[in-house]
Amino acid sequence: MAPQELSLREKRRKLNDFSADLARKGWYHSFELPDGTVIEGVMDLVWQRKRWERYPVPADLTGKRVLDIGAWDGWFSFEAERHGAEVTSVDCVEIPHYLHIHRTLGSKADYRNLDLYELPAAGLGKFDIVLCLGVLYHVKHPFLALEIVCGLATDVAIVETFVTDGDTWREFQGEIPTLEFYETDELNGQMDNWFGPSVGALMAMCRATGFARVELVGVDRFNAAVACHRRWEPEPARPAMEPPELVSVVNSITFGRNMASKRDDYLTCWFRTTAESVRLEDLRLEVAGFGAPAVYIKGEGDGRYAANFRLPPGSPAGWNHVRLRLKDSGFSQDLRIAIDIPLAVERITVHGVYDSATWQSGEIGEREGAHASCWVEGLPENCDYYNIHVLLGDSRLPVTWVGEPDERGFRQINAAISRGYAKGDHLFRVECGGVASAPLRLTLTSD
Repeated sequence: MAPQELSLREKRRKLNDFSADLARKGWYHSFELPDGTVIEGVMDLVWQRKRWERYPVPADLTGKRVLDIGAWDGWFSFEAERHGAEVTSVDCVEIPHYLHIHRTLGSKADYRNLDLYELPAAGLGKFDIVLCLGVLYHVKHPFLALEIVCGLATDVAIVETFVTDGDTWREFQGEIPTLEFYETDELNGQMDNWFGPSVGALMAMCRATGFARVELVGVDRFNAAVACHRRWEPEPARPAMEPPELVSVVNSITFGRNMASKRDDYLTCWFRTTAESVRLEDLRLEVAGFGAPAVYIKGEGDGRYAANFRLPPGSPAGWNHVRLRLKDSGFSQDLRIAIDIPLAVERITVHGVYDSATWQSGEIGEREGAHASCWVEGLPENCDYYNIHVLLGDSRLPVTWVGEPDERGFRQINAAISRGYAKGDHLFRVECGGVASAPLRLTLTSD
C-alpha cells in the first residue's frame, strides 16, 4: 500500500470521532417527546428515521418480539415499541438516558444489562427481529457475535456497523474481503473499537455465520447496514422444474444423523435433479424452517450431487425436518436429523451374529470384504454409524450399515472385518450410549 493511501486511511479513521459533540450534547440519540419537547443528540431525528425506514421490517409489529442489542439511549427500541412490538433492550451497562425516556414514555420494554456474549444463556428466548446497530466493531470476537445474533433471530437481523470502504466499496468488488484490527485507539480515538470490516467482509461474515440471505440495505461514507434473513425467499409460484429428490442427509464429519448445536456442525446432502447444472447459489436447504446456505457442491454424474451446508444457528433441539429446493423449483420431500438428542439406552440385546455373505450363524470366514451381520434390540431412535460401536474382542469394527427397526424392533447392523484377526473364537458385542450387550461367541475361520 502506498504511503499516501495509508495516510488517507489513517485520517479517515478519525473523521467519525463524535466524542466532542457527545460531550457537548450529552445524548447520542435524539428524541421527540409526546409534549413536543425535542432532545437533540449527536444523531439527528431525520437520520434516525431514515435508517429505520430502510430496514425491511413491517410497519405493524404487533405480536412481534424485537431485541435491540446495544440500545444506548434507546431510540430504536422505543420506535419498535411504537410500531407495536414487544421489545427487549440490552446494553452492557445501565444508561440513565434510556431509563429517563423509558419512564417518560411509559414504556413496557424489558431492559437488561448484559454483555452480548451472555445472551445465549440469559433465557430471553427467540426474537422475530434482532437489531445489532453500531455494535459489531466494538466486540473482540465479531464472528462469534454474529453467530449469537443469528441464533437469536427467527426472521431477520439488522446489522449496522462502521466499514472501512463505505465510499469506495464498489471499486473493489471481487477482491478478498478484509477486516482492519485496531489494537488501541486507532479508530476514532476509542479503546473499545476492535475491528473495521470492509462492506464485502461484513456481508461475507453474515453469510458464513449461517443467515440464509444477506441484503445490503444502506451504505454511507462510514457505515453499512445489512438485513440478514433466516429464511429463503418464497418458492416460485410457477416452478421451472421438478423438485430435487433428497436422497440422504448426514453429519459431514461423522456421517451419522446426529447434530450438536454447540459444535460447528455441517450437513452433507446427496440429491438428484433434472437441472442441467447446479451452482452453490442455486441451493435452498431448510432445517426446521431456517435457511441454510451451501458452502460446497460436487456433481457426481447422472443428475446426482453432493453438497455441504452449515447447521443453522438456533436450530431447535429434537427431531428436525430437512428439505431442499433449487432457486427455480419447489421443495423436495422431508428427511430428518436429530439435534442435541441424548442417547437414551437401557438395555441392548444382540439376537445372533452371522456371516453377511453365507449367513452362517456364529462363524465368519476370513476374506476380502468380510462382514458380520447382527440383529440388535434396544438401540435408540437416533442411533447411527458413529454412536454404535461393534467390538470384536477389544477391537472396534467399522459399522457399514444401520437398518431401520423391523416389526420386532430389531435393527440389522453390518460391520466390516478386515484381514489380520487371529483365527478362532472371539467375543462379539454391541455398545451404544455407554451400554453394552452381553457378548456372543464369534468364530473366525479360513475361507
